[in-house]
Amino acid sequence: MKNKLLYIVTVLIWGSTWIAIKYQLGSVDPLISTFYRFALAALILILFCYVRGLNMRFSLKDHMFLVLFGFLLFSVSYWMVYLAEVYITSGVVAVTFSAIVFMNIINGHIFLQKPIKGQMVAGALIGIIGIGFIFFPEIKSFDFSDKSVQGLGMCFLSVVMASLGNIVSARNSEKGLPVVQANALGMAYGALIMLLIAIFIGKEFTLSFSTSYLVSLFYLAIFGSIIAFGSYLTLIGEIGADKASYAIMLVPVVALIISSFCEGYVWNLQSVFGLVLVLAGNFMALYKKVSA
Repeated sequence: MKNKLLYIVTVLIWGSTWIAIKYQLGSVDPLISTFYRFALAALILILFCYVRGLNMRFSLKDHMFLVLFGFLLFSVSYWMVYLAEVYITSGVVAVTFSAIVFMNIINGHIFLQKPIKGQMVAGALIGIIGIGFIFFPEIKSFDFSDKSVQGLGMCFLSVVMASLGNIVSARNSEKGLPVVQANALGMAYGALIMLLIAIFIGKEFTLSFSTSYLVSLFYLAIFGSIIAFGSYLTLIGEIGADKASYAIMLVPVVALIISSFCEGYVWNLQSVFGLVLVLAGNFMALYKKVSA
């Protein structure tokens, strides 16, 4: 029951963050917005840890892995997604990012000696085909121009980094690092990395005081980062990075369901069939473990 709840929370919150991110794009540079998001999330989590008296003392080796964790999951990878969406559509991003399931299976096998199970691979393949059906019009319109290929490359780099970040999180869980404290320090290190990059390349630290920007920033920091990442990374510790990543395939589906109410997205037979495939892929890969 606990794993089911973690899975549902992760999918529902990340499915809603797609709309929130739209309000972050505009007057503030994506790199700076990413820095604000994780700096705010880290500050809130660190204060929470100190108020609750949670242990924040870790070995130098653990801190090195937390720096790597922050770099891979809470900094450049998110910046790459923001930049990718400047050049390619969200549908292409969604399909590309769903490949993280395969990457987590492979990386888990390489770095954590996790077995590769045919059922999980089949579930991932069915789910990705489903995502392809849902976003087929956007995939079909992909023009392979230099900018589109550049955007696709940025998105793929983000997927690779995020997958490795998932593996580092699984390693941290195996070593007994608590998820809350690890996320607090990982986000702090990630924000620091983004700050240094911004200073190095000369980005201007602007801040929009519009209601939409500030509300979306706090939503992304508290719900999209603290709660969703807390749920997702706890799930990684419980069932592994390979199975937990199947949640990411459902995220764009939830985003489209929300869009159908808020932005007028219209479902057709092809997209409904894609939804069925995504759900079937998730069920095939997860039902035995989640029901345990």
